[in-house]
Amino acid sequence: MKNRLHQTAEYGACSSSRSETRIRRRRLLLLLLLFLIISINNDTVTITIASSIPSNKLYFPYESGKQVKSAIKIKNTSKSHVAFKFQTTEPKSCFMRPPGAILAPGESIIATVFKFVEHPENNEKVDQKSKVKFKIMSLKVKEATDYVSELFDEQKDQVLVEQILRVVFLDVEHPSPALEKLNRQLAEAEAELEARKQPPEDSGPKLIGEGLVIDAWKERRERYLARQQVDGVDSA
Repeated sequence: MKNRLHQTAEYGACSSSRSETRIRRRRLLLLLLLFLIISINNDTVTITIASSIPSNKLYFPYESGKQVKSAIKIKNTSKSHVAFKFQTTEPKSCFMRPPGAILAPGESIIATVFKFVEHPENNEKVDQKSKVKFKIMSLKVKEATDYVSELFDEQKDQVLVEQILRVVFLDVEHPSPALEKLNRQLAEAEAELEARKQPPEDSGPKLIGEGLVIDAWKERRERYLARQQVDGVDSA
C-alpha cells in the first residue's frame, strides 16, 4: 500500500513537471513567433495614401474637353527610405507631377495628377466611374540613393504595390465633401510646389550690409577727391 502511494506521488510529480515543461516550451514558441512578426513588420515598406475619401478612389472634377487635376498625399510611414512610383492604364491622357520620388522616414509629399477628359460620344450620359486606374508602387532604398525610374526595373522582386486607385469624376456644379477635400489638396499641392521652387535660405554670414557701407564710403571719398581737384584748378 505504501509503495502504491509512493508511486502515485512520483507519477503526480512527473506529470506536473512535464506540464510545466510544455508550458515553458509554448511560451518560448510564442515569444519566438512574436519576435519574427515584429522583425518582418519593421522591414516592410509602407506608405500611407491620403486621397479624397474613400482611399481606393481618385477623384477628378468633370470638365468635358479639358485637362483636369487631382491630388494625392503620400507619406512614408516605414523606418526606411522609400521610393514610390506612379503607373496608369492610360499614359497618353494622364501624367503625374512628380511621377516618383524618394521619401525619408516620416516624410510626405502631395502629388498632382493630370487627366484629359474627352467629350462624351453621341451626347451620352456621363458615367462618374472611369475604367482608368492608377497604381502606386514602393521600393525600399538606401539613404543616399538618387531617384530614377529604372530603380523599379532593376529590383522588380522587391517592388510592392501599395495602392490601386480607380478614377471617379465629380460634378463641379454640385458641391460635395469629396470635391471640397479635393480643392484643399490641390491648393496644398500648389503651395508645396511653390515652396520647392524657392531657393534655400543662406545660413552663412551676410556681408551685404557691410558691402553697401563700404561702397557708400568709397563713393563719398571719390566725390570729395573730385571736388578737391576742381578747387585746385580754380585756385590756379
